[in-house]
Amino acid sequence: MLIIGEKINSSRKNIKEKVENKDTEFIQELARKQVEGGAQMLDLNIGTIRKNEPERMQWLVRTVQEVVDVPLCIDSPNYEAIKAGLEIYNWDKGKVLINSVTAEREKLKLILPLVKKYQCPVVALTMSEDGIPQGSQERFKVADKLIKKLTNEGIPAQDIYIDPLTLPVSTNIQNANIVLETLKRVKDSYPKVKTIIGLSNISYGLPERRLLNQSFVVLARASGLDAVILDSTDKDLMALIKATDLLLGKDEFCAHYLQAFREGRL
Repeated sequence: MLIIGEKINSSRKNIKEKVENKDTEFIQELARKQVEGGAQMLDLNIGTIRKNEPERMQWLVRTVQEVVDVPLCIDSPNYEAIKAGLEIYNWDKGKVLINSVTAEREKLKLILPLVKKYQCPVVALTMSEDGIPQGSQERFKVADKLIKKLTNEGIPAQDIYIDPLTLPVSTNIQNANIVLETLKRVKDSYPKVKTIIGLSNISYGLPERRLLNQSFVVLARASGLDAVILDSTDKDLMALIKATDLLLGKDEFCAHYLQAFREGRL
């Protein structure tokens, strides 16, 4: 499973301040810690910063790539910020993951040319002009539309990451089940298409959030999850993922589990 570090996200108050103040040392140390914890990619999300977002995204991409060799997930609702980040990205470190596109016509029109130009994978959110659908069947319909649109435009199925949009269980006790059911529907219908979630959203507003995050990632992996944006510095969470992959038969000869044990990561 692709592990994407979540911490460089301006929705976190201290991160917003650090990016606005261009605190290079803080951001670079945060990037290092996430990679040391097991992140194979880092999410850079400054969507809550409205002023000079393209310029700030370029600063962030350069700053992070100075100290880590993993590829990046460039994450913003602002097309100009994504475009700016792609323009100065160091492609020697691997392909960018563009986060994100939706079924909204204008969003597709803007992001699709970037995906084609840079030939990189893209996160597709189950959201349309009508917003986020309530149930898993409705979200799958949006996913189905997006997959067909993207593949018809020449995007390989394996480069599409469907995000069923994880919402807090504190606002609807069925939100976890909706995501799990959507994951299963996508993988059953499109085995080559990837799936992804932002893990921490599930526990928002509740105590002992790490417990809920840890439980949910196991359920999601068993439901067909391929990639997850999470806190890779949470050792218990990362150990649970290794154990889950082994038990699901996704770790040939128990190699990754045994390596993690030898490295003291369990």
